[in-house]
Amino acid sequence: MSITLADVHDAAERLKGVAHRTPVLRSRTLDAFVGAEVFVKAENFQRMGAFKFRGAYNACARLTPAQLASGIAAYSSGNHAQAVALAAQELGSHAVILMPEDSPASKRAAAEGYGAEVLTFDRYGEDRIALAGALAAERGLTLIPPYEHPDVMAGQGTATLELLEQAGDLDALVVPVGGGGLMAGSATAAKGLLPGIRMIGVEPREGDDTKRSLDAGERVAVPVSRTVADGLAAPTPGELTFEVNRRLVDEIALVGDDEICDAMRFAFERMRIVIEPSGATGLAALLSGRLKVSGRVGVIISGGNIDVTRFVTLLSR
Repeated sequence: MSITLADVHDAAERLKGVAHRTPVLRSRTLDAFVGAEVFVKAENFQRMGAFKFRGAYNACARLTPAQLASGIAAYSSGNHAQAVALAAQELGSHAVILMPEDSPASKRAAAEGYGAEVLTFDRYGEDRIALAGALAAERGLTLIPPYEHPDVMAGQGTATLELLEQAGDLDALVVPVGGGGLMAGSATAAKGLLPGIRMIGVEPREGDDTKRSLDAGERVAVPVSRTVADGLAAPTPGELTFEVNRRLVDEIALVGDDEICDAMRFAFERMRIVIEPSGATGLAALLSGRLKVSGRVGVIISGGNIDVTRFVTLLSR
């Protein structure tokens, strides 16, 4: 159930004319802070505001007509919910989404705006995977998980294919890590094209399940983290994603909530872009000095879905 570079190229063909080809941004001020040439892949400009649309659409588009007619289920803290809802709408299907009770209201409203039925659960006391599996079985839906799916991982990797086409060869690539799907797809694409590239994942300090797992050589569970980067609050890496990432990821950096908020402020004030906390983690690792890089460095801004009230509150910390 692993993925190859060919799978990522196949996903890119499927996404042509459907997903946005997002821009790569540069900042001389950022380069000076980091001491390297930094190429920012702005997936906050992707459809529904995050990279998640790539994987969700790629997976949903591969379903049979009968599966699409029966409907799609998903579980998500927000961005995958919106992505599946939009993909289902594009493909003439319908989606039922499980979202945590404390998901940002704007993300729930967006999923519902794309026509999804949203059900809530307690992320700190209930097992979302078990709940989603029971829901799919009860209603006859096809479950599209947020990262534990080869088509989802391959779709996410198309962001890195684009970045390398736009920026050229890179010495390192910095990627936010939650369940590991974006990293698995990115690492497959990047290492497939540039075997010597340094793949660096970034997690919130309060949710370091992937770092602990890579250090231990096996999947390790941590308590569900309470971090501003809610999209990265996975208690354990995915089984499929971990098998890819344990082979291809070179290191994991950890960042705190204040550093994430500082990166959001930098992006807004110096680059004039709005990014959500999860999307800011890679930038936070570079700006805080927790990563020592040189040469040509890519960083993926994974999303920009945040409402104005929360954005102002976080920037005022």
